[in-house]
Amino acid sequence: MKFVDEITFTIASGHGGPGIVSWRREKYVPRGGPDGGDGGRGGAIGFRSTLSRNTLVDIRFNKVYRGENGRPGGARDMTGHNGEDLVLLVPVGTVIHDAETDEILADLAREGDEWRLEGGRGGRGNHFFVSPTHQSPWHAQEGLPGVEMRVRLELRLLADVGLLGFPNAGKSTLISRISAARPKIADYPFTTLVPNLGVVSMGEGRSFVVADLPGLIEGAAEGAGLGHRFLKHLDRCRILLHLVSSDGIAQDGELDAVTAVQTINGELDAYDPALAERRQIVVLSKIDVLAPEERERHLNALRAAGYEAFAISAVTGEGLKALLERVWELLASSFVTPVEGRADRS
Repeated sequence: MKFVDEITFTIASGHGGPGIVSWRREKYVPRGGPDGGDGGRGGAIGFRSTLSRNTLVDIRFNKVYRGENGRPGGARDMTGHNGEDLVLLVPVGTVIHDAETDEILADLAREGDEWRLEGGRGGRGNHFFVSPTHQSPWHAQEGLPGVEMRVRLELRLLADVGLLGFPNAGKSTLISRISAARPKIADYPFTTLVPNLGVVSMGEGRSFVVADLPGLIEGAAEGAGLGHRFLKHLDRCRILLHLVSSDGIAQDGELDAVTAVQTINGELDAYDPALAERRQIVVLSKIDVLAPEERERHLNALRAAGYEAFAISAVTGEGLKALLERVWELLASSFVTPVEGRADRS
């Protein structure tokens, strides 16, 4: 299924139905009074979040979505039928913006969250305007119009842990090793073109969700490469695992582990300073290509720079258990709030 995480279109709630002018006409009732009924309410247009969706692709094809108009009132004081509501299902984590002002209208962060535009109220029939001094009103109200606006839907994935780093840092290999996710893996940059979610299960009810995002490059915050499109998905991650590839460091003497981390963190800070302050663990990946003394040198440099650092090989499995235990320890501590409703996804 194609991954779509941002769309813009028009929504409109239904117009209220008009009230009518009508007079009671029955045998043996020569002077029946007004009995025009009210119009029905216009149908609402809204959004409801669900775990059954993980992309906005299903609603990207229409330019306009409308609630149904209310029906006119009827004789004998009968109120017209209300217009049918239209509720669009969107993934949990969808943010609704006013497309004209960019104001956030709603953040559907939990399953079953809703946001809606109510339809117009139905107009009053002539029976409503009867008074002691006005027994035969010949007028009724039109229904009130619905509300029309342009909205922009932005999907921000809900995950406990976000994987970030340069392209080809080993993020996809890691998520495929620790979860059931099976992203495309190859030895060239930008293999990952869309985010991938995986559930890490550590037994005894201990599980968390990991998001593998396309790699970042220098200048990503200004639009370079692919990663800038997906930086928003880090916003909801409680912990960031920052992968630094050992083979990349070994092949380029100018790029040491600390510089690699600082470069990506600079992009996070340029995009959103709060992201650069998010709890982060630096992961020296692909350590099977490093000599033990080189591994220790890079780890010591990272720790001396103030980073919490682990060394792993997703191929051999070395270091994975210690890393996952530390991630779980942080997630289970009180400094973060759990992501709700996502642990059943894979």
